[in-house]
Amino acid sequence: MKTFQQSELYLQRAEKTIPLGSQTFSKSRTQYPHGVSPYFIKRAQGAHAWDIDDNEYIDFVSSLAAITLGYNDPDVTRAVREQLDVGVIFSLPHPIETEVAELICEMVPCAEMVRFGKNGSDATSGAVRISRAFTGRDRVMVCGYHGWQDWYIGTTARNRGVPKATQELTHTFKYNDLESLEAGLAQHRGEFAAVVMEPMNVAEPQVGFLNGVKALAHAHGALLVFDETITGFRFSNGGAQEHFGVTPDLATFGKGLANGYPVSAVAGRRDVMKMMEEVFFSFTFGGEALSLAAAKATLQKLKTQPVVKTLLAHGNQILTGARRVVEDGGLGDVFSLSGHPTWTFLTIKDARGATAFEIKTLLMQELLQRGILSVGSHNVNYAHSEADIAALIAAYAEVLPMIGQVLDRGTLRSTLRCEPLVPLFKLR
Repeated sequence: MKTFQQSELYLQRAEKTIPLGSQTFSKSRTQYPHGVSPYFIKRAQGAHAWDIDDNEYIDFVSSLAAITLGYNDPDVTRAVREQLDVGVIFSLPHPIETEVAELICEMVPCAEMVRFGKNGSDATSGAVRISRAFTGRDRVMVCGYHGWQDWYIGTTARNRGVPKATQELTHTFKYNDLESLEAGLAQHRGEFAAVVMEPMNVAEPQVGFLNGVKALAHAHGALLVFDETITGFRFSNGGAQEHFGVTPDLATFGKGLANGYPVSAVAGRRDVMKMMEEVFFSFTFGGEALSLAAAKATLQKLKTQPVVKTLLAHGNQILTGARRVVEDGGLGDVFSLSGHPTWTFLTIKDARGATAFEIKTLLMQELLQRGILSVGSHNVNYAHSEADIAALIAAYAEVLPMIGQVLDRGTLRSTLRCEPLVPLFKLR
């Protein structure tokens, strides 16, 4: 049996100087049940990771979908090492800023100009700011998850510290529900600067939905912003906008843009992006060259190798295999599969007298023992092998029917070796 003694001891040390012991909520003990989980990874290669207790995992988290090619991809690492010999940051822009911007403009349908940040929240907040400047309006309509900044996080249960006046400027609408969007826009007609949305997360867009969102946004004088922090360079080389054939006014990118290196981007229409000359969106490290070298190598590899094609193939294998396990086990009331093949979800429902979070805790307990690192999604990367995919399906074939049996016996809580997880807040 895997043990996590070093992780738990190190968590005690980390929590003395770091709230929750992690810089990221999604990597903290709020998401990994204490007593049956690792808390620190010491190294990773390809699609595998090793915790500080030397347990090995096939990693289907892929650093929250930031890893597209695989950990320590040789081409990306080589590019970063070469750039390191030249320099990391300079007193004037390095030419690589322009080179990466040109690649993004070449690959992404909406991109005519580009500005860089360091994480997805920078990019989405920058897109909102220039949308407000361009339209002269303040309100924003959102659908999906868009980062930690006040303008968005005030709409969630994690809104402590966000001024009420800021919260009141952001409104939400339901995915695949044009009526909810139209009703929201009509409540404050002429006041919306932008409609900001993930073009897809758990559910496929219904026929005409994304085009309908674009039409409604424009009819109300608002810009359409696609948050492609995850979908960009994953659904296709040009992102979800290329995949679905709907071009927004602006789009934001992060995560897989540089295979895990910290860089993000706002891209879009030239007339809107020119507002960046007036709007203050500026970072000392916005042109940091190591991350841009990683981005350049990542984008070039996407163009020259069948990265997206491979992600699609492996993702479809996961969907097919996991659905078969659910169907064969009569577990459709507990589990279901959804999402795009490159970013799929094992959705868990309250069922048979247990909550979804109790069931998720048992699922994670058992998957981690079998060397599978997952928090309920399958963020495939180019380094996942056929054997890795087969190992995941084999683990599901053992664990999911066992969970069904435990639920039928009413013994879930006694089967747990830990306290169950509790919700952070609902993202999607």
